[in-house]
Amino acid sequence: MDSPHGASLSAEDFGLKGPRGWAFRGVQFTAGPGSLVAVEGPSGSGRTCLLLALTGRMRSTQGHAEVGGERLPGRLAAVRRFSALGPVPGVSDLDPSLTVAEHLRERALLRRRFGGSPRALLRPRAERAATARASIDTALEAAGLDLAVLPKAERTSVRDLERLEALRLSVALALMSRPRLLAVDDTDLKLSATDRALAWELLRTLAAGGTTVLAVCSESPEDALTVRTRPEAGADIPDDTTTGKDTADAIAETGRA
Repeated sequence: MDSPHGASLSAEDFGLKGPRGWAFRGVQFTAGPGSLVAVEGPSGSGRTCLLLALTGRMRSTQGHAEVGGERLPGRLAAVRRFSALGPVPGVSDLDPSLTVAEHLRERALLRRRFGGSPRALLRPRAERAATARASIDTALEAAGLDLAVLPKAERTSVRDLERLEALRLSVALALMSRPRLLAVDDTDLKLSATDRALAWELLRTLAAGGTTVLAVCSESPEDALTVRTRPEAGADIPDDTTTGKDTADAIAETGRA
């Protein structure tokens, strides 16, 4: 799938402290457009919070970062406009009760209503439907999700997807907005060695196509630019092992814009 120019990333003494302590601090790295950046660390080390901060979903409290030329924490909304979240527990979860087709149609509708130009809404219905279908097909191909191999094709419920299939669906949904920065949480969680390799190959291919990819993991591949997080003594900030409510509370507490 053709991608816009990826977003460069850099951070200098970047940190986030909430009412319950430091989520992460002292993060420093530089990555060019189209990089595969792996945020590596144990659960509870602030990996997810760093991902959310670098995509404009959480407000940092120490140092600064630049994403696609936009300086954080000041330009949160600007960064959100060209970044997209794949799977992030508590933030962008798939609905297990919906089918694959329902998720895709819902995302296409949201993109048409809120992500496109007002003039696009005036196009004939058949033209809008064809554009949405093309967007879905392109995103599915880029994410490597073949609907024909699913148990009930596009009518398969999310609850019936394998872990890798669910990850591919989440990535496809994110790619429909043609982001310059794609963020994926828990990349290697509950995956076999074979599926883990396939997941990294997917993200590697997307990065090679021009999209900058930021992926949280417990063990990064050798060819990724690795940013490591460490748990702070006494910290109690929600991360990938917490509930969705905890994550939502953390975003609110740290000043989500």
